[in-house]
Amino acid sequence: MAHTDIATRTYNHGWRLDPIIRSLLDTDFYKLLMLQLIWRRHRDVPVTFSMINRSRTVRLADIVDEGELRAQLDHARTLTFTNRELIWLAGNTFYGKTQMFAPEFIAWLRDFRLPDYELARRNGQYELSFHGPWTHTTMWEIPALAIVNELRTRAALRGQGRFALDVLYARAKAKLWEKVERLRALPDLAISDFGTRRRHSFLWQRWCAEALKEGLGPKVLLGTSNVLLAMEGDLEAIGTNAHELPMVAAAQARDDAELRAAPYQVLDEWRQTYGGNLLIALPDAFGTRAFLKDAPDWVADWTGFRPDSAPPIEGGEEIIAWWKSKGVDPRRKLLVFSDGMDIDSIEAAYRHFHGRVRMSFGWGTNLTNDFRGCLPGGGDALDPLSLVCKVTQAAGRPAVKLSDNPQKATGDPAEIARYLQVFGDAGRIAQPVDV
Repeated sequence: MAHTDIATRTYNHGWRLDPIIRSLLDTDFYKLLMLQLIWRRHRDVPVTFSMINRSRTVRLADIVDEGELRAQLDHARTLTFTNRELIWLAGNTFYGKTQMFAPEFIAWLRDFRLPDYELARRNGQYELSFHGPWTHTTMWEIPALAIVNELRTRAALRGQGRFALDVLYARAKAKLWEKVERLRALPDLAISDFGTRRRHSFLWQRWCAEALKEGLGPKVLLGTSNVLLAMEGDLEAIGTNAHELPMVAAAQARDDAELRAAPYQVLDEWRQTYGGNLLIALPDAFGTRAFLKDAPDWVADWTGFRPDSAPPIEGGEEIIAWWKSKGVDPRRKLLVFSDGMDIDSIEAAYRHFHGRVRMSFGWGTNLTNDFRGCLPGGGDALDPLSLVCKVTQAAGRPAVKLSDNPQKATGDPAEIARYLQVFGDAGRIAQPVDV
């Protein structure tokens, strides 16, 4: 795809000619996997998701036009799953399993639409929230983030001429290809595109996925977390579960004992719903050290862990030590690194752990939105944001995420203090927030 094709089709038209979200499959695969579990077990739980801009110096409400934002959100609410999409979900094989999605769930998806939203402006930021049944609000997280990020991209590039856009994308393509060439030097590397939520644009993410497919090949590129790109690009759909599961379970806990047990409750539900390579635990919602300290023995039998907010090497070493304490050979286990990974951190983690444990890398924002230094004339208007959309309430109670990185904690301060009393603060390491 030519440089100007990407730019012209993405930035020089109004929203009516170029909606950002074109399909409800334009989301991460783990959203659909979690949605099926939620639909089966927790469909009546009311849950609120809220967008949070952790890059507070970037005043999004001064950059992104409110009318354009509302128009894109409204358009997303008109979408339904198409027959082709539902047939693909029902008939495809995921992680070696046929009929991953039950026929009753596929039938329920047929009438699915995104619920309403609440949007306000405050101190240069947007306050964007989604209230309703968990089955519906959960599906707003990825499209909402993709919409806001791409509208910021469009605002930054509005008015750029054809040749300036050509230079911008030529630089970004060359920058990515240099990374691909470095990755080729790592034997037995396994990597996936995890870049939907904070991508530069849909078309750019598609170009990145196609570049990885050609540049790395199927033995290295496991697939993409983006379901639409997986379907259209004949790639594997990659993903398991996310922080919202333990966060919602914890918010509903009636006492500290139930709170402490919440992370394992949802993993037990997960293993009853799925199996095989989907048994990847995400341990850091309330701190990895606390999770490992009280984890049931059956967690050691799972395929592996996705350490998400601790520094990769420190987080990986902690999990390896835990496996060894359980009499488990780490070489049979899998670590999935996905927190702010880029070429330098991928290389460092790969070389540190190679031969000691199986590894896979989820390459996110630094794959699909690395335009640092590419803008003609300079400037940081295209530098990626740390923008998230998190559960903030569940069943009428505040939801909390502690994280291994205190900078990424979310929730009511009083509730955060209570969670710290239950789970402890040991092992949490303050770091810059990921992008």
